[in-house]
Amino acid sequence: MSFTIETCVAMHAGDRKEQQDRVALFGHPKRPGLMMAVLADGMGGHSGGAMAAEQVVIRARQNFESYAPLHETPESLLGGVIDEAHTVIKLTRFTSEQDPHSTAVVFLLQQGRAYWAHCGDSRMYHFRGTLTVSRTADHSLVGELQRKGRIDDGEAQKHPQRNVLLSCLGSERAPRVEYGREESPQTGDCFLLCSDGLWGYFSDSELASTLAEHPPRTAAERLIALSRERAGGGGDNISLAIIKLVPTQSAL
Repeated sequence: MSFTIETCVAMHAGDRKEQQDRVALFGHPKRPGLMMAVLADGMGGHSGGAMAAEQVVIRARQNFESYAPLHETPESLLGGVIDEAHTVIKLTRFTSEQDPHSTAVVFLLQQGRAYWAHCGDSRMYHFRGTLTVSRTADHSLVGELQRKGRIDDGEAQKHPQRNVLLSCLGSERAPRVEYGREESPQTGDCFLLCSDGLWGYFSDSELASTLAEHPPRTAAERLIALSRERAGGGGDNISLAIIKLVPTQSAL
């Protein structure tokens, strides 16, 4: 069955004075059927985090516009975005008094296949209806404790060191980049990119059911409103991108 893509990007500053997240979604200027989404959660001093996150989006757009699928793999495109943004962010440390860092999630839809790469604790979810097909693993101290079975999801959400990252862009060490793919996306599949300012307030099943029940824009509005309510006045920046595969409407 063929599908149509419905998308939405959304942001909210939460209870922070500055929005240091960045999110974007764009098609290829010359190649129909190619689409990229990118999300970055910046950290590091006044405007430093915003600058770092902006570099991820700039690099994603530039590399995507020059992307030639016959000569480059999806993984090399996605990994190149993260590695090159990391280099640029590191260089800004020498020209300013800031210490900028950023997470990154980069998503590519190409010829009916989905590919993604990430570094840090911003996430990419793949839902099929209300089922969670896959979810990126957080490069964080709490994420590592979860993988070792020392804490569960509930304990992770309340852990005092939940914001400690083990890998990100802009640090001394090269970013840890992990890749994922879906060779056969189906109608009803939904891909969600989001920062921890959103996912920290929801279970996977809550996210999946909201996205399954509503169009992307309505789902985004509901998720932001509920995360703001649950934050109780202490919410972080929020950013998300939704890519939903819906049935193609037949011509009458």
